[in-house]
Amino acid sequence: MPTVVSTKETLYNVANRVATITLNRPDKLNAWTTVMESEVRSHMENAEQDDDVRVIVLTGAGRGFCAGADMSLLSAVAERGPDQRDLDRRDLDDRLREQTLRDANRREGVAPDFQKKYSYFPAIGKPVIAAINGPVVGLGLVITLYCDLRLASDASPFSTTFARRGLIAEYGMAWMLPRIVGIANALDLLFSARTIDAAEALRMGLVNRVFPQESFLEKVQESAQELASTVSPRSLRIIKRQVYEAMSQPLAEAFDISVREMMACFRTEDFKEGVAHFVQKRPAAFTGK
Repeated sequence: MPTVVSTKETLYNVANRVATITLNRPDKLNAWTTVMESEVRSHMENAEQDDDVRVIVLTGAGRGFCAGADMSLLSAVAERGPDQRDLDRRDLDDRLREQTLRDANRREGVAPDFQKKYSYFPAIGKPVIAAINGPVVGLGLVITLYCDLRLASDASPFSTTFARRGLIAEYGMAWMLPRIVGIANALDLLFSARTIDAAEALRMGLVNRVFPQESFLEKVQESAQELASTVSPRSLRIIKRQVYEAMSQPLAEAFDISVREMMACFRTEDFKEGVAHFVQKRPAAFTGK
């Protein structure tokens, strides 16, 4: 039976080995809040720990993925003006909160790079797919960069927005975006804060695939279920770790790790199954072991 959980600002659904997390503020184009942040992290952790889940999909309710940070918060700061005492206090509160979260969610053997507020997605041992069903802006775009794959509706516009709000590339975007689209494209998107359509996002490599709006969610689920049913979950977990860790490794280290991991594969059930289902010309029955 499918598992469906409704929390204050998100939905969580598990079916056919795919966990779908839905940002659920459709009247606000799913503008990001601290409540949403906490709920998404909780759902991500539940999905990672659930043996019935092999792939995680993050999407938005209604006609948008995420319109960025809730503008009511930015408007309040803009109207009030910079109060240094308030900023100092907020900075301290944020740092204490971040430290509390880090302590609560600290993961042994995971690089500090992948233990921060949004950068923890790459440390999750299952594929995380951003299903971009509509407008994705600012912080919403940052969040999709930490997903492993980005699938977009052909009706989805993209924008960094920060420079047009007097802001900068936040939450590590200046590190992630160039690694996905290249330095020239990253600077173009960040400097101009212009809006691009899904076709241009696909050309520059910002998204992996684009599907028609009318069949978008169906196509996303098909893609997710293909990963969940046709490839080894153990292989997915190891490959994901290899790729993200290699971003800060020299080639020789990445090479040596791959040799050790390959030798470990030969002793697993999934390797035996991978050979057997191919030889026997039948669907795979991977266990992740």
